[in-house]
Amino acid sequence: MPEQISFSQIEGVSAGNAQNDEAKTGVTVFVFPEGAVAACDVSGGGPASREVPVVDVEKNDININAIVLGGGSAFGLAASDGVMKCLEENSMGYDTHFAKVPIVVQSDIYDLSYGSAKIRPDSAMGYEACKNALEKNSPVSGNIGGGCGATAGKICGMKRAQKSGIGYAAFKLGELKVGAAVVVNSFGDVYSNSKKICGLMNEDRTEYCDFLEQLYKTVSEKYAGTFKNTNTTIGAVFTNGNFSKSDLKKIAVMTRAAYAKCIIPCGTMGDGDTIYAASCGTKVPSDVNTAGILATAAMEAAIADAVYSSRISDEEYLSNIK
Repeated sequence: MPEQISFSQIEGVSAGNAQNDEAKTGVTVFVFPEGAVAACDVSGGGPASREVPVVDVEKNDININAIVLGGGSAFGLAASDGVMKCLEENSMGYDTHFAKVPIVVQSDIYDLSYGSAKIRPDSAMGYEACKNALEKNSPVSGNIGGGCGATAGKICGMKRAQKSGIGYAAFKLGELKVGAAVVVNSFGDVYSNSKKICGLMNEDRTEYCDFLEQLYKTVSEKYAGTFKNTNTTIGAVFTNGNFSKSDLKKIAVMTRAAYAKCIIPCGTMGDGDTIYAASCGTKVPSDVNTAGILATAAMEAAIADAVYSSRISDEEYLSNIK
């Protein structure tokens, strides 16, 4: 049976955070000191992303240097400028002979309705998060980095939604290690072991309401207007398995099953759901199916961690919504 391990036991990747605690937004940067083969699966209809085409299976096999998961919607993509600057200063990047160009991919959540909409992750914040990653700090779950402004269950607006955040989990089977990190900022409700743990609440916030029941009931009423591109669950899986870009694409697609199981609904046109998959570290021989199954299990556990580690009081939550 797989053994659950800490995310920090995944070799070849380190995580760092930076955020504006008052504005409730931030970034999380995953750095690959030796580079990583990577691919990506985008199942949502409204992603905010940068440089994702470089990990397409039809493109050149160029190792990436960092994955950035951030807030600020498309505004927050500026954080990668600072990540690139920090990596360049540390001589990391694709060698073009004239300069080393860091290969950085990024996906952002929409968190402008929580905290301040006028302050977003920028180059300075990206630089700080990358610097922290290079110092190999332990990953932190909850209301930190890219998870600062994450929320879930927004069909009836922010007043009936709940706070979520960023979460981590990892498993080991023999020599194979697979870890997951995820920022849960979903349109839908969040479940763990078939139990709802975050999402749509009733008007006085005393109990949960069923999201799908509310959707069917109000599809032509005032709340239907909230079905916009203001949600996104963004995540990544990391493995020491020796996989090609096409293998990793399959692993990312398999991991989507965790989203479907734990977030209802997911992958809508109102979400920008994205999963990266990266091969780093010792590159042990492995099987794609096994890695995909472990990645799915790790993502399920990381989604639960993102919710449980970001719990705050209703009073605090309501004081930060628009």
